Parts: sequence; structure tokens; C-alpha cells
Amino acid sequence: MQLPTPEELKDKRTELGLTQNDLAKRAGVSQPLIARIESGDVDPRLSTLRKIISVFEDVEREDIHVVNIMHTNVISAAPEDHIDIAVQIMEKHNISQIPVLSNGVPVGSISEEMIVRSMADKKKAAVSHMLIRELMGDSFPTVSPNTDINMVSHMLERNPAVLVLEKGQVVGVVTKYDVLKLLSE
Repeated sequence: MQLPTPEELKDKRTELGLTQNDLAKRAGVSQPLIARIESGDVDPRLSTLRKIISVFEDVEREDIHVVNIMHTNVISAAPEDHIDIAVQIMEKHNISQIPVLSNGVPVGSISEEMIVRSMADKKKAAVSHMLIRELMGDSFPTVSPNTDINMVSHMLERNPAVLVLEKGQVVGVVTKYDVLKLLSE
């Protein structure tokens, strides 16, 4: 691993639109220290360099909005569909849960886990003919397309997906996998 040069640090700071003062505040160091590091007058401690790089990474993530990573082809089921339809959809797309939408509006969610749990109490034929609305759980949380990816990341810690709404209608979905893919870019 090669450490960035003073010029590279300055270039990165300006590329991200940060002033020396902004960077200093966010990194918890003084502005004169940032100026001295960028001019090559002082070699920063590794811990200081880590703070600066961490700020750069945070600022880069702030520029990512849900609209940049969401899937617009939202795979879903309707509350009036039978459970076997939800199972077929999940098998076809190799997913374990789907939102339940009524005229483009989220009303719940259905997952393999919910279906399997219900099968413990009922016969297979009875479960497959149940309506999704009889078994569905809460809807996935919703955000607007311009929501920052950091907020969505926190929501995904407790939910398998986040729906993206515009004018009350679902226009996209973001999953944990979508956020993980950002690491490889």
C-alpha cells in the first residue's frame, strides 16, 4: 500500500470540493496542519492520515443517492394473489422476499420465512391457496429518490430492502446487495 503524496491529498480535497478548513473540522485536526501537510512541510501521523482519508470516503459516499443505485424493475406481488404466486415469483428471480403492492403503493411484504412458518401450522395445499394479504408482514421502509445512501445503509441494517417512492408510487428498490456492490466500484 502506497501512502498518498501531499499533492495527491490536495488534489483529492479540491476534487471533492472541500476547503482546508472543512477537511480540518471533519477530520478533527487544525487547518494549519492540513496546509502544512499539503505543502509537504510536515509528515502526518498515520492516525491523522487515516482521519483525512476517512473524511474523503465519507464525502464520496455523500454524493451517492438512492436514484443512482436503485433497481427500477421492482419485482412484487399483489395482496389478492395467492401464496403460490409469491413462491413462483421468488423462485423465478432467486429472491427470498418481495414487496406487496396495491396499485403501485406498498401495503406489505412477503418472505420465504413467513411462508415456511405458516406451513408448520397448516397443510401445504391450504397455504398455497391462501391470499398474500392473509400472511403478509409490514411493508419495507420507503425513501425518496434523492435520499443519501448513508441513510439507506442504516435502514438496511434492520430491513432486507428499502422501497423508493415518488409521488406515492414505488419507482425503485434498493437491497443490501446493491449497497455492497458499491465497494467493488
